[in-house]
Amino acid sequence: MSGCGCEIEITDEQQKSILIRLLLINAFMFVFEISLGWYAQSTGLIADSFDMLADATVYAIGLYAIGKSLQHKAKAALISGWFQGALGLLILVDVLRRVFVGSEPVSAFMMGVGVVALIANVYCLTLIQKHKDGEVHMRASWVFSKNDVIANAGVITGGLLVWLLDSRWPDLVIGALIALVILNGARHIIIDARTELRDNNVLP
Repeated sequence: MSGCGCEIEITDEQQKSILIRLLLINAFMFVFEISLGWYAQSTGLIADSFDMLADATVYAIGLYAIGKSLQHKAKAALISGWFQGALGLLILVDVLRRVFVGSEPVSAFMMGVGVVALIANVYCLTLIQKHKDGEVHMRASWVFSKNDVIANAGVITGGLLVWLLDSRWPDLVIGALIALVILNGARHIIIDARTELRDNNVLP
């Protein structure tokens, strides 16, 4: 049955199943983290929750791109990259706001929620790993999932330092670092998507 297109159809179904699970996990973790992050006055947790929101949006865009042309998939990845970049900048604004307004992050919440988020994101990473060298919209999903794991480790470390040093500054630093990780991931995806579009003669 070679040449019937079945291979592409199976791949699309696999992508759909994976992206739906990733979308649901990240949407739930966004609500979970931003609620506790706001209560704990933790920039790191709020930054990580916005990262989850960005990822949920990326996966939703990825679902839209399944079964469509490479051009559509590259444009979907490009949109997700710009959206993630905008959220990264929003997190930096929140960090600056808290520098001047002040905050009292609760280290126990930071570490506890960070561990839950880390477990969720390691699972997400195992789901998407075999597609990390696939089509551009799936490569975008891999980059964002990988960044999530880094961000979660940062939140846990930040919570530990807040507790050890009895200072809010580690939380602010971790929030800023998460924003920079998000911005770097967005840059990577935007470059990748634009290269894909250029190779398909969509961009000059």
